[in-house]
Amino acid sequence: MRTVLAILVVVVMMLLTVPAVAQNAVMEVIHHENYDKSVFMPYVPAIKIKSGKILWLAGNTALPVYHDHPHRREEVLKYMPNDLEAQTRAAMDGIKQTLEAAGASFKDVVHIFVLRARPRMGDIGKAAAVINSYFRPYNHKPTSTNVAVLELGEPEQLVEIQVVAVVD
Repeated sequence: MRTVLAILVVVVMMLLTVPAVAQNAVMEVIHHENYDKSVFMPYVPAIKIKSGKILWLAGNTALPVYHDHPHRREEVLKYMPNDLEAQTRAAMDGIKQTLEAAGASFKDVVHIFVLRARPRMGDIGKAAAVINSYFRPYNHKPTSTNVAVLELGEPEQLVEIQVVAVVD
């Protein structure tokens, strides 16, 4: 049993140190010359677009993609628990639905913007872990911007996420 666990640990460590490469034929991942491949990065410095069309998604929150405007308090209270990971997961699920509606997936995303309200220590890691779980099946890392803000559209809102993708 220990041997199996040791092998599993080695395989996982090897996978974590594999540099990101584009899983979409219209993209090329750009790295600096002689960059340290042993450093784990949840994103890449740049992605060169070789062809395709830009798909720019609206910002997504924990609310369903289609919701009333102005927001209804009962919807806000129902869909926006005081839980950054739950709100991040809901926003990413909305993004997934929109990507699929456009014939795309997370492998097509070139940039992700993450806005977090009322940040606390450790929040960036919690949100990143959820976000990365959506890209992991594609072995893909987009470029990213992560910004902490005082507040977003609703007092209960902890995160808003926007992505840009390239589709053929």
